[in-house]
Amino acid sequence: MSEPLVTIRAGVPWLNKALHRELRFSPPPHDPAILVTFDGAPPSPTRPWPGRRVLILRDVELPRARKPFAQGGARADEVHCYQDFTPPAGLSGDRETASAQSAAEFLRRSNVRRVVADRTLPLIYSHYMKDAGIEVVCDPAMGQLDRRRKDDQEIEFLRKAQAVTEDAIRMACEFIASCQAGKRGVLIDRASSHSAPLTSERVKSLVDVFLMERGFSNPGHIVAGGPQGSDCHHAGRGELRTLEPIIIDVFPCDMATLYNGDCTRMVVHGREGDIPEPVRHMHRAVVDAKAAALRATRAGVTGEFVHQPAIDVIRARGYGTDEPSVHGPGGMPHGTGHGIGLDLKEPPLLDMKGPELLAGDAVTIEPGVYKDGLGGMRIEDMVIVTPDGCMNLNKLPEGLTWR
Repeated sequence: MSEPLVTIRAGVPWLNKALHRELRFSPPPHDPAILVTFDGAPPSPTRPWPGRRVLILRDVELPRARKPFAQGGARADEVHCYQDFTPPAGLSGDRETASAQSAAEFLRRSNVRRVVADRTLPLIYSHYMKDAGIEVVCDPAMGQLDRRRKDDQEIEFLRKAQAVTEDAIRMACEFIASCQAGKRGVLIDRASSHSAPLTSERVKSLVDVFLMERGFSNPGHIVAGGPQGSDCHHAGRGELRTLEPIIIDVFPCDMATLYNGDCTRMVVHGREGDIPEPVRHMHRAVVDAKAAALRATRAGVTGEFVHQPAIDVIRARGYGTDEPSVHGPGGMPHGTGHGIGLDLKEPPLLDMKGPELLAGDAVTIEPGVYKDGLGGMRIEDMVIVTPDGCMNLNKLPEGLTWR
């Protein structure tokens, strides 16, 4: 008779997103935790997780972690602290080492001789488990497909993150659109008492404060105007000008849930009729490419299947799929999108050779066109893949003017 499957995930949940997803609970940053799962126990309405789960973490976190899951506790059947599994030689004064020692001691006392770990297990845990005579096997695929299939709670976390992201983008686009143009077409910061020019840095600071006040961290976003936008990942700097395309790409993290938002919209300061035709043409191409990709998105198709109609539209409008150049027509040098969740970029990719999509995948749909000397154009939504299509979490308009 084979031994029951025992798995381990360990590390700092704030950093190890695979561990955080299993727990739906985070100790303070930098505090390690260990989750050991014994195969066999099925999920139930009161414990919606498979297997018997044992959580080991810092002693001061025990009361919070032991609360029922519905009241903010961890998804675990038993919760212990490091000191509960002190080896004969004692625990180290170094917290990370102590957590690894306690994990090994718990497994030894539980008569576990073989444990399976995912790709994220820190080497220090493997070291102490092997010292205790426990075989450690890495399963690179462990948890990967499960993590892609977002459950109802995760979808709500993503919906909230995307709603706040959209609010930040709307604020930025409307602020830019409401400014006046000064000399050489440079926009004037309407909130400045001395007619200072409006810059990418100023708009990014407005977005930073907006997000911080709502409990979101922002690792850095894009406000790239005019020719800077021809580099799809240029963060943007310096003065913003009227009648030039400005990419607003915001991708913050909700500090309450650690789930990410990601959305891109365009703004062109000025009247609709004054926008240069090359900018209008890029915009129409990107809007139609996004619509084509959305129509193709559903469970069971590949990431390449979603990417292909987007680039078909881009090519049909006279653009390429290579790096932008001054002499060429411009093009789309990146894929159509990527997975998102606890990390900003997760599997699957919507690109050539992209894998099959699963019901519950959260992905971005973000085609773009970029041309040196003119700028860039990208519009991005977040969707949840369903068996017969996708559920779009975005509500923002796709236009260029925001007055």
